[in-house]
Order: sequence, then C-alpha cells, then structure tokens
Amino acid sequence: MTPPTLPLRVAPPIMFGSRRALRLIERNLYVYRHGWIVIVSGFFEPLFYLLSIGFGLGALVGNVPGPGGREIPYQLFIAPALLASSSMNGAIFEATLNFFFKLKYQKTFDAILSTPLSVADIALGELGWGLIRGALYALGFLGVMVVLGIGVSPWLILTVPAALLISFAFGAVGMAATSFMRTWQDFDLVQLLVLPMFLFSGTFYPIEAYPEGLRLIVQLTPLYQGVDLLRSIAVGVVGPSALVNVLYLALMGVAGLVVVSRRLDKLLLK
Repeated sequence: MTPPTLPLRVAPPIMFGSRRALRLIERNLYVYRHGWIVIVSGFFEPLFYLLSIGFGLGALVGNVPGPGGREIPYQLFIAPALLASSSMNGAIFEATLNFFFKLKYQKTFDAILSTPLSVADIALGELGWGLIRGALYALGFLGVMVVLGIGVSPWLILTVPAALLISFAFGAVGMAATSFMRTWQDFDLVQLLVLPMFLFSGTFYPIEAYPEGLRLIVQLTPLYQGVDLLRSIAVGVVGPSALVNVLYLALMGVAGLVVVSRRLDKLLLK
C-alpha cells in the first residue's frame, strides 16, 4: 500500500461510520456478559469521592465560586468534575490496558482481520465500545446527582453527551498512544499524565487558586476543558466558552482516531 492511498482508505469509515464496527461492539458485549462487575466497579470510585469529599469536606467548605462568578455549593462544584474524570478514566483504561492486551498478546485484531472487518472498523468498534462504557458511567452518575439533589439546571441532561465527548477524546488519543507502546512498563507514563490532570484540572478547587502563569497551563489541558464544560452545563451557565471546550475535545478525538487507524494499518497489515 502506498502512503498517498492510506488517508483515502481510513478517512471515509472514520467520518461516516461503519456498520461492520458494530460487530466488534457486539463481540465485546458477548465477552463481558459474565464480567459485568469489572465494568460496574469503575462507577464507584467517583461516587465515593463525591460522598466523602463533596459532602464530608463540603460541609466545612460551604459555597465556592462557580461558572459565571456565581456562588455554588461545593457538592455541585465537584460533581461535574468527578463525572468528567470518570469519563476520562473509563476511556483511558479501555483504550490503553485492554487495547494493548488485545493488540500485542491476545492477537484479537489479527484474527478479526480474517473477517470482512477492516482496520478502520477495528478502530471505530473499539472506540465505540469505550463510549458505551462511558455512557453507563455518565448515566449512573447523573442518576446519583439527581437523587442527591445536586444540580438544578434544565441543561443537566446534556452532561451525558458532553461526558461521551470527553470519553471520545481521551479514548481515541489513548488508543493512538497505546499503538506506540511496546511493554507494560510504558503505561507508567500514562499514569504520570492522568493523575496530575485529575488532581490539578480544577476538580476539587477553583482555577483561580493557581498563580496566573500556572493557571494558563492548566486551562490548556484536555481534562480541564471537560471539567469546565460539564460544570457550566450542570450549573446552567452555558456561554461561548462551552463551544471552545466542545471544539477542543472533538478535534482531539478525531486526531487520535486518525492516528490509531493509520498505526493499526501499519502494525496489522505489515
């Protein structure tokens, strides 16, 4: 295959989707039919953070500055941020460790290529499965927020597609990065990036707490874009900055999906 033909082969399935990719999602559902507890367990970590920090520490903190300069309860401040973090973590776990095992050890994708599915179908199917997992987390967490009375905005339902956009961005980039990894030790670099983003992306305290120079760096991180988007929606203060968040995450996801498709083409069809 010559390099000029590669974008023409990869771009159409990515841009317009592929029905064959649904077969891969169906395969993952079949595999996880007895291991559903593995998926469900990922929902509890942000819930425990919300209950312990949001309500425990929140009773001492009180109200904090929120989007649009409004004072909002601390529980409402961190709940959307934890949802964004959950969307990131779920996508990263599926797109790195699980994806690496299928690619390097289980040789799942080599076997799949003996069927009518293409490399682009594999990329879309794996990402689609990650989005389904992210949707389950988002809906479950949104239900908890409603039951606990966190968030009164009619925009609250839009946190679900926004959370899926976060999963899409991190899942696609995670798969692209994993395609370059050679050993399990390489995943230490992933945690080296993910953990600081979780702690310092305005998850637990306002961005104004940072010095001005550091604040700009934090605002450029992808998780902060997700946190800012979900928090604005949950509070009901949706302005032009939300469009910037959406564009940032969408471009990030599309770029990652293009890279992973081209990398899989090189790794699986060599």
